[in-house]
Amino acid sequence: MARFPDIRPGISLKPYTTLKAGGAAEWFVVARGLDELALAAEWSQGRGQNTTVLGSGSNILPSDEGVPGLTLLNRATRIDIRGNGEIIAETGCAFQELFLKAAQAGLHGLEFAVGIPGTLGGALVSNAGAYRSCVSEFLTRLEIVVEGRREWVPPSYLEFSYRDSLLRKPNPPQVVVLRVEMVLPRGEAKQIYDEAREYQRQRIGKQPPSPSAGSFFKNVTDTAFAQSLDGLPAPLRAAGVVPAGFLIEAAGLKGFSFGGAEMGRRHANFIVNLRNATAFDIYRLAQIVKHRVQDRFGVLLEEEVLYLGDWSRLAEP
Repeated sequence: MARFPDIRPGISLKPYTTLKAGGAAEWFVVARGLDELALAAEWSQGRGQNTTVLGSGSNILPSDEGVPGLTLLNRATRIDIRGNGEIIAETGCAFQELFLKAAQAGLHGLEFAVGIPGTLGGALVSNAGAYRSCVSEFLTRLEIVVEGRREWVPPSYLEFSYRDSLLRKPNPPQVVVLRVEMVLPRGEAKQIYDEAREYQRQRIGKQPPSPSAGSFFKNVTDTAFAQSLDGLPAPLRAAGVVPAGFLIEAAGLKGFSFGGAEMGRRHANFIVNLRNATAFDIYRLAQIVKHRVQDRFGVLLEEEVLYLGDWSRLAEP
């Protein structure tokens, strides 16, 4: 039987985020396995607490005011490769590790995961993907804790769409995803690794060395808008995809800074923490960028990064 994990108050979340910013969790638990994760989620939901799950902290920004309720650090990492391309993976596993295990088994489809610095759980929240692929394509069912109960549900339960899911909605339901079942097609080993190396090569050229959350804003999908933009590469115009970094750079905001936070100089869709930036600095910089891009192009960028905790006292710029 799993031991109930220790609950600690007032633990800073800054070390648990790739942006290295933010306040403290009201209550904090490290769940070192699947059953500990489920027990803590059931306990928290049963008491009506806000429940937040952290993996590698690569796509979140906790408020400087802190995060109320229970924050669960997910260390459930088991990956089981079964027959016929089936995989059972716990959501605390590294997304890149999941790709490597799948590739070693001759399974194709997760090559885009190379270089994504997050866990499977984080990938599910934002339906992570790249190069017109996404993780939800391969899911067959998910084990969750909801309303204090542990159960399996179909992928449709999480309402996946482009870089989005039910878990990103305003005031999302209290759902903790424990593990997933997925099926991947067989592939040829050389092609799998060649594709992965190419994705890695492209990411190395774009990602800054300073603390960041990866791509901060979602790309814009709008065929008419894409075709109206001078300088947008032809394949993107044809696909109707406008990279957020293209718009940010075209608005003259590459390298723009607020406080200790700066828009990436290597890739404009990264916010980097250069000088011990607060969560407020990063949030305020993001709002300035959104407003200026909207003024210039008439589109409102949407964050990939999730804001945790209370931001209500921050005024718009």
